[in-house]
Amino acid sequence: MAPEPAPRGLLLDWGGVLTSDVFAGFQIFCEDEGLDPLRVRELFAADPDGRQALVELETGVITEPEFEIRLAALLELGPDRTPGLVDRVFGSIVAEEEIFEALRIARASGIRTGLLSNSWGVERYPHDQLPKLFDAIVISGQEGVRKPDEAIYEIAVQRLALRATEIVFVDDLPGNLKPARALGMITVHHTSAAQTLSELEQHFALPLRAS
Repeated sequence: MAPEPAPRGLLLDWGGVLTSDVFAGFQIFCEDEGLDPLRVRELFAADPDGRQALVELETGVITEPEFEIRLAALLELGPDRTPGLVDRVFGSIVAEEEIFEALRIARASGIRTGLLSNSWGVERYPHDQLPKLFDAIVISGQEGVRKPDEAIYEIAVQRLALRATEIVFVDDLPGNLKPARALGMITVHHTSAAQTLSELEQHFALPLRAS
């Protein structure tokens, strides 16, 4: 049997991989708003109305302002606390600079790079910078489909112009890794920058940290 080809592509999630922990950010938001610290996380995980609102936002069915109205109602926040609600949800979430640096090193070394992200409004990305970082960009709100639907992974594979078996996919949610593995991708469950960088360096046989 012929050996599997070496990875030639790196596909990354945005929130929680190229940024700090999204769920920690949700908790900080809740504490700042006087809510139960796990309220937002539980809303999206277990509340049917919360999950539906999130799915519709991530697939571009509703706009961010429309989502803010629905989220504020679900959180029982008054109308005066609705404007800027998503800004506040993401207020403590920052760029994960070590992963960005690894991404730049990988691309400069000839690895094809891609973004595969479930979006909270498509304008929340630095669109002027994305082409400098990625060969392929797949944002759910622009595609009308979201992870873990297999179709969005197939779009990413097509745009990277590689075989799925040549791609390493990194995501912070285990459920989002399953469809990638089913297509043949190598997967990395992101829990910290150090852990992810160690795994990526092993897969690509390439140092991905600034000296």
